[in-house]
This record gives sequence, C-alpha cells and structure tokens, in this order.
Amino acid sequence: MDSRSFLGLQQSHNPYRWSMEMKPHVLTIGGFLFGGCGLGAAISALEGTTGRPVVWATAQYLSFARPGEFLDIDVTVAVGGRHTSQGRVVCHVGNREILTVNAALGARDFDPAGQWERMPDVPPPDDCPRREHFVGEGDSISSRMEQRLVKGRSIAELPGAPGDGQALMWARIPEVIEGVDATTLAVLGDFVPMGVGQALGILGGGNSLDNTLRVARLVPTEWVLLDIRVHSVHHGFGHGLVHMFAEDGTLLATASQSCIVRYWRGDPRTEQTATEATETEATENGASR
Repeated sequence: MDSRSFLGLQQSHNPYRWSMEMKPHVLTIGGFLFGGCGLGAAISALEGTTGRPVVWATAQYLSFARPGEFLDIDVTVAVGGRHTSQGRVVCHVGNREILTVNAALGARDFDPAGQWERMPDVPPPDDCPRREHFVGEGDSISSRMEQRLVKGRSIAELPGAPGDGQALMWARIPEVIEGVDATTLAVLGDFVPMGVGQALGILGGGNSLDNTLRVARLVPTEWVLLDIRVHSVHHGFGHGLVHMFAEDGTLLATASQSCIVRYWRGDPRTEQTATEATETEATENGASR
C-alpha cells in the first residue's frame, strides 16, 4: 500500500479536486482529523495534480473535520515554471475550511549537494520500548503508527521536572510498504506537541496551529527517527522542530510547528472543560486540530 491509498485519497474527474473520507485511521482518538494526515493529503494532491515532488509545504489549521465527513481538497497551481511549481490547497467540509496549504514543488539537475545535520547516535528500533499513550490508541491514527521511544519520559514519569527540550523516537506506518515519501513524512512529522509535554514535564501536549514540511532527500527506509526539538513555550504557545532521519542517517526532511499548549484530563493543574479535555487528550501524540 502506498501513502495515498493509506489515506484513502481520491481524485475526481476534475484533476484539481480530490477528496478523503474521515475514517478512524486518519483521525485522532478524540475523533477529529489528525493534522499530519491533513497536510499529507494536501501534499499528495499537489504532487498528483502537478506531477512534481514537493520541496516544502506549510499548513495552517483552522477547524476540525469529524468522523463520516468528506474532506474536499481543492488544488490551485498559481505558477507552473520550467522546473518549479507554486501551488496552494484549500481543504474544506462543505463551506467550512479545515486547513489551507501553500507549497513549492519541483526538482532540478544541480550537482553540488550535502548534508550538514547529523543523526544522533541511537539504538535501533528493536532495542527501544514501545511508546505508551495516555488514553490508549483506540481505532485511530495512533493504532496505525508504531512508535519506539529512544529519549523521553513514560506516562508513569509525568508530571515531572522540565526536560532539556529534546525527545527522540523511531516511528513507522507498517501499512505503507511502498516507501517513505513526503506524504508519509507529513504524517510522521506532527510531533512537536508531544515534545512540548516532554519539555515541560507535564501530562499535556497541544493543538497544532501550523506545520511546515521541508523535504531534503528521500531514500528507502522502514523506520524514521524523529529528533524533536522544542525551542520555547511562552504565553500558552509552544514552538519547535523535528528532524527526520532514515535508518542509514540520511536527513529526509524537517517539520516545524507552533501549537496551543494544553494539559490532558487527569493532570491536577488543568482547568479545561470536559469537552475541551477530551479533544486535548488526543493531541498527546502530536495530533493537531
């Protein structure tokens, strides 16, 4: 299965209109679209329409898409140059906008190349424990994603003292066996909110406001190492970056995010309403709006 089939993304008779049903495997435990799946669907639609690979894509999350709804994905190619296309996507349910995406796509013949960001020295996935989830995985994107914690605290160790801002985790989507592409990386890269909880030492995470994927070099790999770096948390908002590495150390991509920081239900310091808490619990694995 490839990433487009995993998401359930379908192209209509109009090459600029795609759609995706909100089934459990693209939703959070709280029952709304996982932000990485939304960005991934937009990237896949852009690549399918233009025939070019994504260089970067940035999403702004606006609202929730719920179970059973159909997400319409409308592609606009603003500029189609010799080597580069610039495009945008509006993802909506009826007249309700869920997220918008801007992107550049293309590839150029240019010999000089290099990688200066290095993968941390970490044990292989099989030597790392499975990551626990605060409210379980249920039938959701979390149940389709395997995660092995390299550096980070278990649920039993939270709340605790603030950390150093770094968390490390191996991740993969076992059903996607036709190679890691930009769409898959968009799904796997949505973990800054998880890192925020680790950095603050709280039973918490956040709702993503945005996510920007920058693709470096795609190589075959089964697992992706997520090197999550939280830069700051102030005034209730967190900011951070994820470096994504293949098992051979190749930098695949980076993903940067800002999020609304929230506690999960069960933390004694939370003052959320029951409804807000239910939605927030699902963000503990990096889920966004």
